[in-house]
Amino acid sequence: MIDDFTLRLATPADARLLAEHRVAMFRDIGSINASQEAALLVASRAYFVSALPAGEYVGWVVHPTGQPETAVAGAGVQIRPLLPRHDNTGQGLLLGREGLVVNVYVERPWRRRGLARRLMNEVLRWAASAGIARLVLHASAEGRTLYETMGFVPTNEMRYTGSLAPSLTQHT
Repeated sequence: MIDDFTLRLATPADARLLAEHRVAMFRDIGSINASQEAALLVASRAYFVSALPAGEYVGWVVHPTGQPETAVAGAGVQIRPLLPRHDNTGQGLLLGREGLVVNVYVERPWRRRGLARRLMNEVLRWAASAGIARLVLHASAEGRTLYETMGFVPTNEMRYTGSLAPSLTQHT
């Protein structure tokens, strides 16, 4: 069944789709207020329009074979410089770039067909060939098992929830 789908690199023409998937992902995990969805859609689309051609973001889109206008899944990697650090063994150094896997999303009717795994396999293949020194992600509860079966492990990361900078708010 997985052969019934085509995976391709995302382009700036996919910016709206990528932004829609990003909003839907946050909606599905229950971490966005509905009143903020429109603002996130606009800001995300603007980000993808500039980050894809700049090489700051690499993304993939999946669609049923022969139906490129019907994208049903996607994933991406935000690329950033990596502050030198020890490797997982503590015996060597990681130097170069880090990839933050983001926006792994499969539309509900298309889930449980191996599309997220296919996307993640492509992310891992690409990261190895692109010289990415470290790959990290934030897992939703639904995605955690997939990522663990692919070699990702929980870490000690914590997130500050206080206010650091003004956020964009939508007034109605």
